Amino acid sequence: MSEQLKQLRDQIDAIDSELLKLISTRARLAQQIGEIKKSGIVYRPEREAQILARIQQENPGPISNAHVQRLFTEIMSLCRALEKPMSVAYLGPNGTFSEEAALKRFGNAITTVACDSIDEVFRTVESDAANYGVVPVENSSEGAVSRSMDLLLQTPLLICGEIQLPVHQFLMAQQTELSQINKVYSHPQSLAQCHRWLRTNLPHISSAALINAASNADAARQAATDKQAAAIASRRAAELFGLTVCAENIEDDPKNTTRFVVIGKQVVSVSGKDKTSLILSTNNRSGAIYRLLEPLAQHGVSMSRLESRPSRTGLWQYVFFIDIEGHQEDVNVAAALEGLREKAAFLKILGSYPAT
Repeated sequence: MSEQLKQLRDQIDAIDSELLKLISTRARLAQQIGEIKKSGIVYRPEREAQILARIQQENPGPISNAHVQRLFTEIMSLCRALEKPMSVAYLGPNGTFSEEAALKRFGNAITTVACDSIDEVFRTVESDAANYGVVPVENSSEGAVSRSMDLLLQTPLLICGEIQLPVHQFLMAQQTELSQINKVYSHPQSLAQCHRWLRTNLPHISSAALINAASNADAARQAATDKQAAAIASRRAAELFGLTVCAENIEDDPKNTTRFVVIGKQVVSVSGKDKTSLILSTNNRSGAIYRLLEPLAQHGVSMSRLESRPSRTGLWQYVFFIDIEGHQEDVNVAAALEGLREKAAFLKILGSYPAT
């Protein structure tokens, strides 16, 4: 070993020791904060969003902002766990994109609660069997996740945060010969996201042999019991269930992204870059939507999403899911919401939370 190499490694060892001391000091401060608060709430989405934004602005490189964000998410996760253990429910089993989204937002120092359905995720959080839940609400290719939207209308829970997860789909099986595959299991959204690839690369499989599963990980579990079956799921699912990846990134849209929301009972304070989600309805008459949304324009509030769903209260009756920029405590947003209350037949604020 050259003297120069030894000197560089000695410097790295010294920095590692200093990093450990600093992280330990941060953890002790987090413990002290937990003792002062004594409120039971250790997850502050607005505070963590501010930390991550500041760290990325101060990042001198060469480490990318994405990797810096991941690193500090894990540090905050460990510090949170020292204050109080935290549990997060998601659509299971292990290996789903929902689990990946939960870990991306909260880090690995949490207790994950795998649920059999999106309904169960909501029930688990409503009953306090988990502190928070993570559910998918929309995909960039396939649109809204209907069940999540319907449950957001019904639940007393609030949206506390959002996660945007780039979704890459993998075809996996017990063997790699595509001609030997006679059925494919996956979640309906994933089957739709890979429709063109399936038609091109597995033309011998009929639509009847594309079988819906409760989740992608459940699809991988079923494929692991059948030598002629394949699944579309995440790479982690292939590892968990001992399957071989036959093809990578088979989603039709290479920018395929799923948006998840964090649900809980917590009202989130202003972070400085926020989003507010609403559900509205109006009487069915000419120009109703135009008049309903007029307060947003009057008060300079930008709308980033408008989605209609059947209200399930009457034939051809609809509610509208709307995302707007800003926090409900912002002066212009508060004024716009007051105007919406005067015009809407129904208004429910799902929550304000940091925008990704």
